[in-house]
Amino acid sequence: METTGESCGAAEGGDAPATGALQVRVVQRISEIAAAEWDRCAHSAESMAGAGESHNPFVSHAFLSALEESGCVGGRTGWLPLHVAAERDGRVIGYAPCYLKSHSQGEYVFDHGWADAFERAGGRYYPKLQVSVPFTPVTGPRFLIAPGEDADEATAALVAGLRALRRQVEASSIHATFLPETEAERAGALGFLRRVDQQFHWDNDGYSTFDDFLGALASRKRKAIKRERRDALASGITIEWVTGADLRDEHWDAFYRFYMDTGSRKWGRPYLNRRFFSLIGERMPERILLVMARREGQYVAGAINLIGDRALYGRNWGCIEDHPFLHFEVCYYQAIDFAIRHGLARVEAGAQGEHKLARGYRPVITHSAHDIADSGLRAAIADYLRREARHVAAAAEELDAATPFRRGED
Repeated sequence: METTGESCGAAEGGDAPATGALQVRVVQRISEIAAAEWDRCAHSAESMAGAGESHNPFVSHAFLSALEESGCVGGRTGWLPLHVAAERDGRVIGYAPCYLKSHSQGEYVFDHGWADAFERAGGRYYPKLQVSVPFTPVTGPRFLIAPGEDADEATAALVAGLRALRRQVEASSIHATFLPETEAERAGALGFLRRVDQQFHWDNDGYSTFDDFLGALASRKRKAIKRERRDALASGITIEWVTGADLRDEHWDAFYRFYMDTGSRKWGRPYLNRRFFSLIGERMPERILLVMARREGQYVAGAINLIGDRALYGRNWGCIEDHPFLHFEVCYYQAIDFAIRHGLARVEAGAQGEHKLARGYRPVITHSAHDIADSGLRAAIADYLRREARHVAAAAEELDAATPFRRGED
């Protein structure tokens, strides 16, 4: 489908705001968009979201272009890039990272049940449009609005373009996932159905050292973490932090072995390939932290994190040797230690995992927004989401009460 550089008919059906000279284009390769222009809009959108972050590495041009150039998206992957660009009088007012999907893999906001129900009823759920960062359950802006633009008006223009694109490619729906609450509210005002879920994040309450953090925990939990950290390294394992100019092929080769081992067991086919890791290592090394575990001169486990201006984002982990508590040490405790030493406000440790609670991570609500074309399917999903939201809120409240932090008992 050749749509690059052409209007996708945003004014069709009355969806576009009456701003005049508004054009919405669909761009199939992010390389056709200037990196500086894309990142300028991404930084502006992050500021508008009120998250205090001015650089979210996952929505950066470098990260998204690495996914495309490595072949992790595009081709036969079921992730066809169709990025939406809104312009007025030749000036960019915003972008939306968008993909045409032929499945629901690699999204972390699960709609398999919706697809199954719709297709059993005679509908066609795929293709669908996904406004997201592929394979990445990290909250960040999805409507990248240029500095100085009105957020409501620019979002409406991008949504109009997405809806026109949905009609053009005959998609069933549009799904914007892991977007900030403020963006979810704007999407809701434009008719999207809102959905909530939860993750576990660690907050830096002004700690100067890891021991300061431990001091905030109940005595029993504090002792348990100390024991886990000691046992994780009991086999003579040492930990290295590798970032920036220190990243070399030997680190990526070792980490990729870990990633493939874990990915093959959990997903059947890992989403990311070796070239992707080389590309991000070349293009954004200062934003990457590899936590590598070494035993007897050989790397045996590791985790990749991306570094934002205010947060550390834990992503993938793997190992070729099993050692008690090594996963917790490499993925959670080392991330906390790094965040404290570098003055970062929080650690986001990825999707799911109530086991993170005992390690000082708290439940946090995440947001997505869904635009469903079929009225019957929309009504059924809306009813489901109302019930799901009550369950998520109750679960988050219950889990928050179970955090390991002191409550006056010691």
